[in-house]
Amino acid sequence: MSSTNPVKKRVLVVEDDRALCYALKTLLESAGFSAVEAGDGVAALAQIQAQQFDLVILDLGLPRISGLEVLAQIQKLDLPPKVIVVTADDTSSTVLQAIRERAYQYIVKPTPPKKIVELVAHVLAAPTITRPIEVVSARPEWLELLVPCDLETAERIQSFLEKLDADLPNDIRDSIGQAFRELLMNAVEWGGQLDPNRNVRIACLRTKHMVLYRIADPGPGFSPEKLAHAAISNTDDEPFGHMRVREEKGLRPGGFGLLMTRTLVDELIYNEAHNEVVFVKYLD
Repeated sequence: MSSTNPVKKRVLVVEDDRALCYALKTLLESAGFSAVEAGDGVAALAQIQAQQFDLVILDLGLPRISGLEVLAQIQKLDLPPKVIVVTADDTSSTVLQAIRERAYQYIVKPTPPKKIVELVAHVLAAPTITRPIEVVSARPEWLELLVPCDLETAERIQSFLEKLDADLPNDIRDSIGQAFRELLMNAVEWGGQLDPNRNVRIACLRTKHMVLYRIADPGPGFSPEKLAHAAISNTDDEPFGHMRVREEKGLRPGGFGLLMTRTLVDELIYNEAHNEVVFVKYLD
């Protein structure tokens, strides 16, 4: 009689902290995954060359070979596994290098092992990536990316960019994050039509006195007043009509909306076609 048990997803834990490595391996196996350990970069590369993994949990501060070098070698494989970077290094240069080397997620230590395992389950359940995020510029003062138009990738790039704003006051960081999320999701859904073969172009410019985001989608543009799925289109007879339309179109539930987004930032400007938007948050 043939077994009907599904094949366990294979996870490689690359971590030189033995206690954390043991905790992750134990929790992963309890969650139904097959887990293998590696305590340094050399051992990690040996494991990756010997067998196929679905996901790698990768520390960056490893002995012998750095985690970033391991990440670069992983991306040379014909079928590279997804990689969750787990590190105490949250400097801009390291985050940007992780984006360039196509890390799937980036977690800053200390993070409870249980939360990391929950993220592993989410990442392995997500669709396989067909097109990577393309890095046009990866300088701390000028980051520019081409991001495929799917919601999973949009969520991931937002989590990366949050790390770059970690030094800002909480209220400013939260306002920037909420505004960016709303405008990015609009660009992916409306301009990109949730087509992962199309890109949204994102630029983030940082100076001493301001943070500027520019988001350009591949669509023809729009008129806010004519969008049936936008809150601005509601009437007194149907104050929540846009929510029904969004559900019919398969779009995510409405977020802050354009009107609320304007209150989160200091400047918000669309081009004439409304397929490109710039927003500015002043830091002083």
